[in-house]
Amino acid sequence: MKIKKAVLNSILTQGMLPLFFYEDPEVSLQITRSLYKAGVRVFEYTNRGKQALDNFKVLRKAVDKEMADLYLGIGTIKNVSEAETFIDAGADFIVSPIVNGEVAKAAHKHKLLWIPGCMTPTEIYAAQKHGAELIKIFPANILGPAFVSSIKELFPGQLFMPTGGVELTSENINAWFHSGVSAVGMGSKLISREVLDNRLYDKLVTDTITALELIKMAM
Repeated sequence: MKIKKAVLNSILTQGMLPLFFYEDPEVSLQITRSLYKAGVRVFEYTNRGKQALDNFKVLRKAVDKEMADLYLGIGTIKNVSEAETFIDAGADFIVSPIVNGEVAKAAHKHKLLWIPGCMTPTEIYAAQKHGAELIKIFPANILGPAFVSSIKELFPGQLFMPTGGVELTSENINAWFHSGVSAVGMGSKLISREVLDNRLYDKLVTDTITALELIKMAM
């Protein structure tokens, strides 16, 4: 199976795309192992610090050795230079906070899934024109489930994934899936600064299992 389709199917099956960045490579690795232990098979490391590339290479090496069925993507990609750099480092897919056609071309050239972030119907339309199969609704906490419900019929068949403020509660997760999303992105509400700074790996495993169970019930 082509990796683009495999990654998309994995996100849709999992119903959730966890995402995080942390300065320390060892903590980043332990977080990745904890997510994997909880059942995660696709996640996004975010390009939000000067250590991101070096840390990503550490994760790529460990995933290849220990977690061969885990898809490792890179997020917060805003330009083609960043895209090419992380693709060269082994990114399985690209996530952006914006719609950049050059980033889309880079991903498509390498036959990788590109997930752009959109906040308006115009941005969604532009993302579709650049071949986005899955679109990130961002920031989700500002737009809310009602936004998806309101615009979904304008874009029949389009897959949406809210990211940014999705809560780890049955009420919030149910509201998003009821609005018509195909998956949810979960960052700091799942992988909090407290978890990262205090190395609360067991808590992350438990919370991730809970999140996956809530999502399965909501889908």
